Amino acid sequence: MESARIVGALARYTGDLALAEDVASEALAEALVSWPRDGVPRDPTAWLLATGRRRAIDAFRRRAGRDVRYAAFARDLGEGGAHAGAAHSGGDHPDLLWDPDRIDDDKLALIFTACHPVLSKEARVALTLRVVGGLTSEEIARAFLVPTPTIQARITRAKKALGAARVPFEVPPAAERAVRLGSVLNVLYVIFTEGSSASAGGDWMRTDLAREAIRLARVLSRLVPQEPEAASLLALLELTAARFPARTGPDGEAILLADQDRRRWDTAAIRRGRAALARAVAAGRGLGPYGLQAAIAEQHDVAASVEDTDWARIVRLYEALGRVAPSPVVDLNRAVAVSMASGPGPALEIVDALAAAGALAGSYLLPSVRGELLSRLGRVDEARRELELAAQRCGNERERAVLESKAAALGEPSG
Repeated sequence: MESARIVGALARYTGDLALAEDVASEALAEALVSWPRDGVPRDPTAWLLATGRRRAIDAFRRRAGRDVRYAAFARDLGEGGAHAGAAHSGGDHPDLLWDPDRIDDDKLALIFTACHPVLSKEARVALTLRVVGGLTSEEIARAFLVPTPTIQARITRAKKALGAARVPFEVPPAAERAVRLGSVLNVLYVIFTEGSSASAGGDWMRTDLAREAIRLARVLSRLVPQEPEAASLLALLELTAARFPARTGPDGEAILLADQDRRRWDTAAIRRGRAALARAVAAGRGLGPYGLQAAIAEQHDVAASVEDTDWARIVRLYEALGRVAPSPVVDLNRAVAVSMASGPGPALEIVDALAAAGALAGSYLLPSVRGELLSRLGRVDEARRELELAAQRCGNERERAVLESKAAALGEPSG
């Protein structure tokens, strides 16, 4: 998370995202050498910022015709400011002071810059996840179900495109925000999704990513208070994160919704989420994709148990979501809701139709749901095979363990 702040601050100074990333990496490399030798500075972030600025100055010095810009960057950077343990160079330097909720947050500016229309939608999301979210290329590739080299190429091309177009590092004026808002919302949603259900690794959740997405969503909703989908996204994130305290056990093991202790849910987050959803509804424009998902999350959060959940309403909300933002994942989630409202038979028809259409090929999600439905229908051998297939495809160790446990609970194959 701190790397995004450093890259954002350096991008603001240099006006060049690729250069900002390069000098931030050079500063870190210098830290790995000097800190063990000279000691860790009192303010490591300030040290990295000051060192990164010096590297930027060196880079501009090497470029012909940059004397004026070089002088601007060098101004107010006191001698000794990058030395281990050194004090700040007099006064309250704006580069070293950081209000995490200020409206012109460098991270938010970094997101808007990465979401410039000059880039394709896929490039915007990939670049922002890499630079702001801190995800690796491998994690982004898994999230989008594409090869890692594809993501790496997108990110490289995106940086070059931003530099060639001389895109300014800033939160754009109000008139320009609407053009980029959809991409910004999508980026925050994907970062949160990766944080709430990690695509790979040994942890079921990456709460650092999820919390950062929530923080940026709060800043964004204040920046564009007239946009109901910004409030809707914030509502969705708050209402979903409210269940975080009960989603893992003492050893980090995954706890599914039916087994969660709802007394551990964050009631303050539920209140914040419902208030944000109410603001979106009050706008009178109807709910969009994030608002409909928030309304679904609200139904889960207000229910006393899985059995007491208004599954019929959730089915209707998923049907509306499927019309507004159709996707195989929405249909799969609708099937789960249908199974709770009307039984596994009708739900299996939806899932089988998705499978016949080749939807979600290679993903663990479809065989996971299909295995659950087959199990409830008493088709045990088929259910076991589906759950085993889902476990093989699942990249997250904790979720894989849940799937393997469900398959094992069905016993040995008959015959």
